[in-house]
Order: sequence, then structure tokens, then C-alpha cells
Amino acid sequence: MEIKAAYIKTILLTLQGQYPVVKTQLTHKTPFQLLIATILSAQCTDIQVNRVTPVLFDRFPTPEKLARAHLDEIKSIIFSTGFYNNKAKNIKACAQEIQNVHGSIVPTSMTELTHLPGVGRKTANLVRSVSFGMDTIVVDTHVQRVSRRLGLSNNKHPAKVEFDLMEIIPKTSWNDLCLQMIYLGREFCNAQRPKCGNCPLQEICPSKKETV
Repeated sequence: MEIKAAYIKTILLTLQGQYPVVKTQLTHKTPFQLLIATILSAQCTDIQVNRVTPVLFDRFPTPEKLARAHLDEIKSIIFSTGFYNNKAKNIKACAQEIQNVHGSIVPTSMTELTHLPGVGRKTANLVRSVSFGMDTIVVDTHVQRVSRRLGLSNNKHPAKVEFDLMEIIPKTSWNDLCLQMIYLGREFCNAQRPKCGNCPLQEICPSKKETV
């Protein structure tokens, strides 16, 4: 699949104009808190996670405190984020590994991050980008859907979409582009009823007629 540089440039400039300032919507104060919040965001909205984490982090703000927390107490706090049994086990185990293996410091390497319980490439890349200023591509459902509709990737597996985008997008644009795609996916390019007529990319999107 050949994608022209001019097409990529138009996408980047258009999204930069539409969303000039982007940042993660998950409330956090430390890399550890962002990591835990991102784990909780799986199949849950950022808004709902942000309702839960102030209570969670007020009681357990550090890996040491969360590692010692009782599972039932964690579950009662994060219940509304869904899949709370698995999430509670994962964030407690994650805190324990950060404390015991990494000296209570969130690691920065992809290998070490994805070895943590409940942490996949999406979560790892978000933490590496937001907390450590590294150039990464975060692929969530919005990024995957927008990438497919724009013809930037035909893959269905998030990791493959990530690598497809890495090949065609300038590295300096990785962090902002992913957040811009998330914003676009939420505002215009939603899964069921995309608002193609109002989308800033409507003139160049190859999927416009298919999704109207």
C-alpha cells in the first residue's frame, strides 16, 4: 500500500489546525498514577476513570501503598470502571512488581513496562510519551478506526497498526497525531455514525462515502 507524502502532510496539517493543543484526558500527578489510570481505562471512558482515581490515589498514591492494599478495598473503589475483579488484581500486582523489581520507579523501556501485570503496548506507549517525553504511537480503538478509514493501515491488530503508522508518519508527529486521532474519533469519526459532513478531513478521506 503506497501512501503519498503529500497525503500524510495534509492529514497532519489539518489535524494540527483542528486540535492544536492535545493532552491525555486521564487525571494524574505521577507516572505511576498515569500507568494505573490507563490500566483502569480499558473498556471504560476517561471521564469515568477520572471519577474513580481521585479516591484511589488519595488512599494509595504510591506503588508501596497500593501494593499493600486489600483487594476488596481496591475493588470497591474501582467497581464502576468495569471488569473490576481483574483490574484490581492487575493494578495491585503491577504496584507490587514496580516496588519489588524496579525500586518503586516506573520503568521506561517497552520490555519492562509490558512485563508489568495489566500493561500492554498501548498503556506502555502512553506512559512513555506523556510521562517520559518519548516519541511513541498509542493505538486505541479510535486510532485504529481512524487509521483504517483514512487508508493508513489495513491491519486489525493494534501492534501492527502501530508499526504501520511508524513507517509513514514523521517521528516528531507521533505523539500529537495519536491524540488528535482520538479527539477526531470522539468528535466526528465514531464507530456507528461518523459525522463525515462536518469532519475536517472530509475532502480527502477515502472512506467518506462508505461511512455516511
